[in-house]
Amino acid sequence: MDRFSFLNAVHAEFVESQYEKYKKYPDSIEPSWKAFFQGYDFGQSGYAKENTAEIDSLSDLPEKLQKEFKVIDLINGYRTRGHLFTKTNPVRERREYRPTLALENFGLTENDLETEFKAGEILGFKNSMTLKEIVQHLENMYCRSIGIEYMYIRKPEVVDWIQKWLNKNLNTPQLTPEEKRQVFHKLNEATAFEDFLHKKFVGQKRFSAEGVETIIPALDEIITRGAEGGVKEFIVGMAHRGRLNVLANIFKKSYSQIFSEFEKKDFDDDYFDGDVKYHLGSTTLTKTSKGKEVKINIAPNPSHLETVDAVVEGITRAKIDLEYQKDASKAMPILIHGDAAIAAQGIVYEVIQMEALDGYTTGGTIHIVTNNQIGFTTNYLDGRSSIYCTDIAKVTLSPVIHVNADDVEAVIHAIRFAVDYRLAFNKDVFIDLLGYRKYGHNEGDEPRFTQPKLYEAIDKHDTAREIYNQKLKGEKIVDDQFLDEMENDFKNILENNLEDSKKIERNSLDPFMPEAWKDFEIKREEAILEDVDTRFPLDKLKEVAKTISTLPEGEDFIRKIERLHQQRHDMVFEENAIDWGMAELLAYGSLMTEDFNVRISGEDVERGTFSHRHAVIKTQDEKEFILLNNIPHRNGTLEIYNSLLSEYAVLGFDYGYAMAAPKTLTIWEAQFGDFSNGAQIIIDQYISAAEDKWKIQNGIVMLLPHGYEGQGAEHSSARVERYLQLCAMGNMIVANCTTPANFFHLLRRQMKVNFRKPLIVFTPKSLLRHPLVKSSLEDLTDGKFQPLIDDNIEKEKVERLVFCSGKLYYDLLEHRKEAKIENVALVRLEQLYPLDHKTINEVIKSYPNHKSLIWAQEEPENMGAWSHILRHLNQYSWKMISPRESASPASGSSKRWSINQANVINRVFDLNEQ
Repeated sequence: MDRFSFLNAVHAEFVESQYEKYKKYPDSIEPSWKAFFQGYDFGQSGYAKENTAEIDSLSDLPEKLQKEFKVIDLINGYRTRGHLFTKTNPVRERREYRPTLALENFGLTENDLETEFKAGEILGFKNSMTLKEIVQHLENMYCRSIGIEYMYIRKPEVVDWIQKWLNKNLNTPQLTPEEKRQVFHKLNEATAFEDFLHKKFVGQKRFSAEGVETIIPALDEIITRGAEGGVKEFIVGMAHRGRLNVLANIFKKSYSQIFSEFEKKDFDDDYFDGDVKYHLGSTTLTKTSKGKEVKINIAPNPSHLETVDAVVEGITRAKIDLEYQKDASKAMPILIHGDAAIAAQGIVYEVIQMEALDGYTTGGTIHIVTNNQIGFTTNYLDGRSSIYCTDIAKVTLSPVIHVNADDVEAVIHAIRFAVDYRLAFNKDVFIDLLGYRKYGHNEGDEPRFTQPKLYEAIDKHDTAREIYNQKLKGEKIVDDQFLDEMENDFKNILENNLEDSKKIERNSLDPFMPEAWKDFEIKREEAILEDVDTRFPLDKLKEVAKTISTLPEGEDFIRKIERLHQQRHDMVFEENAIDWGMAELLAYGSLMTEDFNVRISGEDVERGTFSHRHAVIKTQDEKEFILLNNIPHRNGTLEIYNSLLSEYAVLGFDYGYAMAAPKTLTIWEAQFGDFSNGAQIIIDQYISAAEDKWKIQNGIVMLLPHGYEGQGAEHSSARVERYLQLCAMGNMIVANCTTPANFFHLLRRQMKVNFRKPLIVFTPKSLLRHPLVKSSLEDLTDGKFQPLIDDNIEKEKVERLVFCSGKLYYDLLEHRKEAKIENVALVRLEQLYPLDHKTINEVIKSYPNHKSLIWAQEEPENMGAWSHILRHLNQYSWKMISPRESASPASGSSKRWSINQANVINRVFDLNEQ
């Protein structure tokens, strides 16, 4: 009897499903199936028959059944490699790849073309199909204007969903005549807008969308289809190329305002410097072509490519958390990349790795690459090692659609797939919109210097509008009259707006996300220096303290956790001596009872790098508790997340979160302060400059552990000098607190004012457990933030007045006490920017007999706050005491550090040194 008689009446689709099970879980299928598939795999492997004595090979099967499997192989070949043989490049021939999808590479010949195979059932056909029909079907699905990569996805249900979606209409666009006219309308807007700018503002930079104009109907379709699927809000991030077109034709920024910005007029507010027109953001309500009203946002961005990605994800997460009750289906992030940037900028990898992380997921992002096949002057072959610029998508096993940007209906089809996929699975999806760049990097650049052959082809190439125009006329969906009326109407709109733009005297900066910020005002430096009532009632503080020092009953914690919480209880209820970690948690708890949320993220923040926070505690069987969320009568919530090992993307994400959530205390903590330089672009382009460039506020808090304790160059300095160099016009707050109470009030002040500024705090390491670094309950309940803390000493005796900041104060205090020195005063600057000049002047004048004024720091002379003090307090004759200037922030030798530190301390108290 035939060993494979069980195959006689089996459908090909069932065979494939069994084979998929076998590949993943060989022992889960019936033994005869397992033996058959073992034989099939060996037959495919090409091993000699003598090695398969115990396993039947494919050659033992009837020839017809062998060919059924070869056809299945062919189908899988198209599914896995069909994207390599598409017609997706509008201006270049595709590279050649081997092996091809030729029949002979699958053990089939042209003689089999008229043979019917049941394998066609895999593609959704109910009846057998000839091989010729199967091949034609596969060519249409996988090798026309659309190529798709998805077979690396490891979840069978996702692969099955994709295949069924593609099979519905042979992966070809199906648009109604009305939809086609809407697509053409948006394509006409995109093309005519660029033509108009090119003629009216000759040679001016605009970074046109020409060559990928189909991005406009593509975005229109995302918004329309997403809205039909329940999305209420879209958040877009993109660089400069095509941005003006997107602002005008998607975000409905007035053409007259854009034209006015080309005239190089000043801004209407003298306080703000503003930014170039292709960096500005926008928020608007829009109605889709199907009548749904949605909110759309495009985040402001710098020229640093892909930086905005993280910011957009943070904005989206804040909206999901706070506006849509954590329903990620209501807010959709869209990131528009350049081909050179997505392949090379490291932040893209960092952001993509956030996709499924609890603290950072946004329910999936639609990534669109406007693929110009060039980066400035660099050819794509010099810009990446991977075949595709989108190969980063495989990190998260996200599907990628490659689509010819000249085929606008194929682009719409790709967009529909992307939206449906994102709504179905809440995961990332990528569209590679393969086009070209009509001009150079900007409109004044000559691309023929470096790509003469490419630009010879581009010069002869019809626009996507002209190609679609001819297609629609051939289908008799539009005629010349319709087209002429559409073009003339839009041209008249642009001409009228150009005339209106000439009446605008000064340009304005539109508010970004104005609804979120309606209760806040942009304030100047003076407002930061005003006293703020940050007191908190004692009874409520004790209630918070009791909650966060009481472990859940019946749970098994390690002894160190039990001891820590007993110590925290005793700090409040026995000793009245609050340490840094406890004061920090009390600050969060107090704000949560006042309707503020708290979000903290960064590397190891749940416990804290130095084991001082323990905001999240775990039992021995790893149950998690956040005691702050047990506070009675609270309306706020603490969310705290250990981040992936990234500074750049995580700080950008948290900055974006704070941008959309001004009533949430949003904190990013560096593992060590100097690690923040991995996020320098976010600090330079957003944190320090966003208010001046884009007229937007942000209350992000950066906690940067800082202090010299002999731990070497990378674990000592948070680079105080860099932050102070960025300070101007009241753009942010920089503090270096020395008491738990001052830190408590600083955090509370951040939320109690009606404006938001980034807050940079240089936080302690060794001081976390220093016996003198304690505060009383009264300091917390009745005190306030002190930008300067004066000395408690007989002022008439003082001959040397020493200003310092941070940990050095305690080293100097200890020495003064041991040496019983009474004529040196130690004054702490707790807020380094903005400086409280009035209080500083008053304190200096209060020491009538001082003969010398010292600035002391433990950082080298060319670092720390010295240059900042010298520049802002230059009316005084300061003497500088610090380690000598150095290229490195700190010595790698703890012994050398000890010598340097002792030298600074001794010089501070050496009254003979003038």
